[in-house]
Amino acid sequence: MGSTPSIGTTFNFPMKCPQIFSFALAVSFAAKVSAAIIGTNPPAPPLTPERIAALPSAQQPAWKNYLEQSVRQMQADKNFLHAEMRGRSMNESITPPSAKSAENIPLGKSAGWYAGDDARRIADIIVSFQTPAGGWSKNLDMTKHARAPGESFASDSHSRFPGTNDFDLAGDTSWDYVGTFDNDATTTELRFLAKAAAAGTNQIAPYHAAFLRGLGYIFAAQFPNGGWPQVWPLQGGYHDNITFNDDAMINVLNLLQDVSAGTNEFSFVPENIRALAASSLKRGTACVLATQIVADARRTVWCQQHDALTLQPASARNYEMPSQASAESAKVMQFLMQQPDPDSNIVAAVDAAAAWFQKTEMHDVAFKPANNDGRHLIPAPGGGPLWARYYEIGGDRPIFGDRDKTIHDNVDEISRERRDGYSWFNDNPKRMLEHYAKWKKNLAKSA
Repeated sequence: MGSTPSIGTTFNFPMKCPQIFSFALAVSFAAKVSAAIIGTNPPAPPLTPERIAALPSAQQPAWKNYLEQSVRQMQADKNFLHAEMRGRSMNESITPPSAKSAENIPLGKSAGWYAGDDARRIADIIVSFQTPAGGWSKNLDMTKHARAPGESFASDSHSRFPGTNDFDLAGDTSWDYVGTFDNDATTTELRFLAKAAAAGTNQIAPYHAAFLRGLGYIFAAQFPNGGWPQVWPLQGGYHDNITFNDDAMINVLNLLQDVSAGTNEFSFVPENIRALAASSLKRGTACVLATQIVADARRTVWCQQHDALTLQPASARNYEMPSQASAESAKVMQFLMQQPDPDSNIVAAVDAAAAWFQKTEMHDVAFKPANNDGRHLIPAPGGGPLWARYYEIGGDRPIFGDRDKTIHDNVDEISRERRDGYSWFNDNPKRMLEHYAKWKKNLAKSA
């Protein structure tokens, strides 16, 4: 396996990270030209054989095997669908209906509901849409119908605002997000199957089998350094990043923690599989600690995405730049505080994140519609605390991106479509800081 940097790994921006270096140069140059644009978002490099060949020789075998397995699995997945289509003389696959997972795969119902017909119907549909690799796509409506032979495993997840050289353009429009952790995908399906199986009295064997295949998918998708990409088999572009965005990696780690415990609906998981989950969880937690950003000799928080090989903060969509991300970092902090018997590395990471949140919180402001011109950050006495979604690494100033890849330090300067269509401010860290105060007290009592 490739070595994982320790928690104390220092990212001295900009010199050790080409992406951040180019970003910093753009900021420096643009500041002289225009006060409105402070930088341009660089593309995130995919995981490639050429990049792996540049690694230390001891790390290369694990990464080469990982990439080769990804390529083989994608081809196997495509072959499976194409064979179905040929058998039915289909030139194009059918696109399934879409919906948000949280709206059609409920996880908060009573145990009795999961034993009923509605839950079993959803569970059967979930099983039908499991990819040959063992995962699921995102935004699938699991209340409509079971997947038909020749029907795509993924709904239409293409960008609604495609532009020239858009970071979000799929390399293969017929194969997009086929197996992903984005938008709660895969982890939600697995949790639902476990609940349906635990509540059922018969015909639960297919749910158990699909669940275990799904765990196998998670194990296969994990990088040698412990992280997870957004999409697996790898799709290229920013999808190959270690992904905290939308809590993708944290959702995986939380599931593995529950599976390794083997309690409640996960009691059916065989002991050897629970041991694999525990090992995967341990390596994933180490990756979380290793990706914590260190700037100017101080630990801060996390980016939404980190490069798979360098662990450096990385970009994603056009308006999602390398930065310190508040909302996702709050969930990372929550995960770390949930760990039993946290060691000194975890405590140090949490302390540093809490200090950064306290340093960057804003008061007496609100982000809401104003002047019939969409949302703006406006004075609001008593409002807050509030945090920007992104902060400049090293400088801690809020930054904002637009679809044309420009980066700004004033949310009013980006297009109204992006101002109104993205969560530029949030209060998630407030709850984490409240939890943190209790967590510290409990640590002191147990010391």
